[in-house]
Amino acid sequence: MRIFQLMLFIVVMVSACQQPTTKESTAKIPIKVVVVSMFEPEGDEGDRPGEFQNWVERLPLQETLPFPQGYRDLRYNPDLGVLGIVTGIGNTKAGISITALGSDPRFDLSQAYWLVAGISGVDPEDAPTGSAAWAEWLIDGDLSHEIDPREMPSDWTTGYIPLRKTKPYEKPFPEKEKDDVVTRLNPGLVDWAYQLTKDIPLTDDETIQKMRERYTNHPSSKMKPFVLKGDQLAASTYWHGELLNDWANDWVDYWTEGQGNFVTSAMEEMGTYHALDRLHKVGKVDKNRLLVLRTASNFTMQWTGASAYESLAGEKLSGKGYSAYIPSLEAAYSVGSVVVKALVEDWGTYAGELPKG
Repeated sequence: MRIFQLMLFIVVMVSACQQPTTKESTAKIPIKVVVVSMFEPEGDEGDRPGEFQNWVERLPLQETLPFPQGYRDLRYNPDLGVLGIVTGIGNTKAGISITALGSDPRFDLSQAYWLVAGISGVDPEDAPTGSAAWAEWLIDGDLSHEIDPREMPSDWTTGYIPLRKTKPYEKPFPEKEKDDVVTRLNPGLVDWAYQLTKDIPLTDDETIQKMRERYTNHPSSKMKPFVLKGDQLAASTYWHGELLNDWANDWVDYWTEGQGNFVTSAMEEMGTYHALDRLHKVGKVDKNRLLVLRTASNFTMQWTGASAYESLAGEKLSGKGYSAYIPSLEAAYSVGSVVVKALVEDWGTYAGELPKG
């Protein structure tokens, strides 16, 4: 009898262990904010920083969560409910990484806000390096037809042609392609973030001053770094120079039908947005909770009297890095963290209701 009871006890215990886990044990981790960085050259802490390190060390994002399906392990602050991801550089890696995160069964991202916070080039007509720009419009700089400018008609200003068109900036506007090339973020949310942060002082050091003073024919030569609203052109090609800067302004103007203004140039926003758009359609995220903050590490064109190559070499190819690299990283955290903390601190409101400017 005792042997039977012992055997029965063992069977019951084994059966219990094989039962599906309880709802409590499979409960997803609710995320309030996802901080999206694009690159971190080495470790998450204690070395020369990339876009992620200030968030890890200062917010902080103290816990490491394995993320083998992504580009790099995630970081997490359980007290704040803030998750951090590094997507990798370029639209492709960004899209893959965000899709992988949105599909991860560990997390409930249905109410999460998404903050893209990274460095960028900046148009010297709009702001100096070290500045921070909240984007309302995101525009893809890759999806197009293209011919080499040396083979284009003499009256064209660019070899870039909108999809399904036969010449630059051709009308009528290509409505069918619009959703692939341009999106407008929630204007009220963007304005709220801007109003909350517009008076934050940003670093202005000797290196930034010397660089901006070279741009004598542009407004930025007389400006100090500041927080502004300005739209983001995402292209996986690292372009540079006055002629391409003119193209960027015209391209943004065309695709936004005159409502947007090109201010910053980076690579990843459209990959991130399209991933969120697909995840939104299956109820995993709310794409209307996306914010994009780009901070200016360098200018998108040459200074007065220089060639495009001299400017690119001086900033990118010299081995010294961008003239405002560290200040731009500081700006991304000092401006972005104010928004993250505000969302978390008033989560009772913002979980169900988007902030409005």
